[in-house]
Amino acid sequence: MNTVDEPAAPPRLLRHYLLSWALGVLAIMWCALIAQAWYTSFHEARKFSDGQMVAIAKLWLTAAPTGAALDAPPDVPGLKHEYLQDVAVMAWNHGELVTDTHDMAPGLDLTVLPSQGFVTVNVQVDGLSPLWRTYSVQAGVGPLHRRVVVLMDMRQRYELGKDIAEHVAQPAVLVLPLVALLLWWAIRRGLRPLDRLSSEVAALDGFAGQRLDTHHRHAEFSSTVSAINGLVDTLQTRAQREREFASDVAHELRTPLAAMALQARAAQQDPSPERLEQLEQESLKAGRILSQLLDLARAQRNATDALAPSRVVLGELAARLIASHAPAAYESGHELSLLEPQEPIAVLAQPLLLELALRNLIENALRHTPGGTQVVVAVWQTPQAVGVSVSDDGRRAQAAAALPAEKGGLGLGLRLVERIAEQIGAQLERDAGELPMTTRFTLRWPSA
Repeated sequence: MNTVDEPAAPPRLLRHYLLSWALGVLAIMWCALIAQAWYTSFHEARKFSDGQMVAIAKLWLTAAPTGAALDAPPDVPGLKHEYLQDVAVMAWNHGELVTDTHDMAPGLDLTVLPSQGFVTVNVQVDGLSPLWRTYSVQAGVGPLHRRVVVLMDMRQRYELGKDIAEHVAQPAVLVLPLVALLLWWAIRRGLRPLDRLSSEVAALDGFAGQRLDTHHRHAEFSSTVSAINGLVDTLQTRAQREREFASDVAHELRTPLAAMALQARAAQQDPSPERLEQLEQESLKAGRILSQLLDLARAQRNATDALAPSRVVLGELAARLIASHAPAAYESGHELSLLEPQEPIAVLAQPLLLELALRNLIENALRHTPGGTQVVVAVWQTPQAVGVSVSDDGRRAQAAAALPAEKGGLGLGLRLVERIAEQIGAQLERDAGELPMTTRFTLRWPSA
């Protein structure tokens, strides 16, 4: 059964990401502000009401009311609003109830009222709210005392706090969409330099030598522009190396292929054993070059599980390669040997790539030196570095002209070793070595 892959979701815009986070933080702050305003409004309404009750009680206590019952005046139009609280007053003079503005005494348990202070009580009177806030105050002691109790409807107190909270929170709620719109505009405009930088990067041709302009940039973009220019420089360097390598490969292959064509024409006219042997030698040389190119392709592949870095004992690897090249060294008249310390020396590298590099160094020494040359593979360690070296006493500069044609070349194997050294974290060095050696190639790793 064929399955159709679902299309990948489009990438999320950075401005949407920033806006969502900014609005989320803003919403949290807004909710905290409204919650604080709501709490503060009820708290202040309670303090305002309590203060009003205390003021009324003190005023009533010092005014010495006569106790005459008078009808309440009608409400003035336009003054009835949430700040106009319904307040009841009960007053005793010498223990006798002289004032009860709302006829609340029958529905009120007077024993729960303190001589002075606040308390919330239940009032069982038809037409009145059941829950009232009271403040009691008393002047004098004994039979000649006066007492005043001021009561305020708790429902009205709640409505007052709610109204204050709504008045405080309403502007914040109304301003929130405007702030969100301005925030979206600010983020959109603030990201314009990033959009322009993205357009310049998209139009940048790194292989043509183009670089980003570092002038008139925002300070925050300096590191990004420098990193992009550094990447461009790296790409240009690698591209130049690839072009040089391709030129070397073309030249390296052109020589044996041209020789093969000449030898083939000559063999058609004179198919002697000598002609056929020369044709075979040129074919083998071209085959070696192609083999090296295949090894290079393997070295440049992305690392897989088989090429994952692991602990490689240099002495064991060198001994195995020397054993495999011993027959070829014997046939060519080379003396191949290994020097290593008693303690094993290991490095962290990709085993297959390290084996390719060391094998090419050994083959390079065997192929480009005359018979009778000593080739020494040495594993060594210092406080600063560890490594493996391939040395020979073949005096290559003097012997190059005397080498057979099939053993010449531009050192394509060394190019391969350089590529591998970059991938395994080593450094390829060439020097004269220690006497009696005349040429030494070294793979060096810094000590851990």
